[in-house]
Amino acid sequence: MANLRTYIVEDSPVIRENLVATLEELAPVNVVGTAEDEATAVVWLSVNSQQCDLVIIDIFLKSGSGLGVLASPHLRNTKAKLVVLSNYATADMRQKCLELGADKVFDKSNEIDSLVNYCVSHATERDAGTSH
Repeated sequence: MANLRTYIVEDSPVIRENLVATLEELAPVNVVGTAEDEATAVVWLSVNSQQCDLVIIDIFLKSGSGLGVLASPHLRNTKAKLVVLSNYATADMRQKCLELGADKVFDKSNEIDSLVNYCVSHATERDAGTSH
């Protein structure tokens, strides 16, 4: 199974480092870049979104927000799966993220296993040619 080229938008260095380590150990993930604010993420994605299989986005960032990243026009035609990982995964926030184009929303505090499972499933589907 080929690794998912993954871009992570997360402002906390500790969480970002732990997330990278966890995903690269437990899922077929290769982190190709990170950002801690909306502007950096949008610039990177404007150039690289087609070279990415998965984008993991936090809602609250050092500046800007994950909602701004999701709303970026550079993500309109990407084939990458857009996943929100936040401590603020309320029903309303989940709905807003999905409306902005997120494929899935996970709660940082209790859905990391679900995120890992999602990564494995996405990689399997992609390799089988059934991902869309």
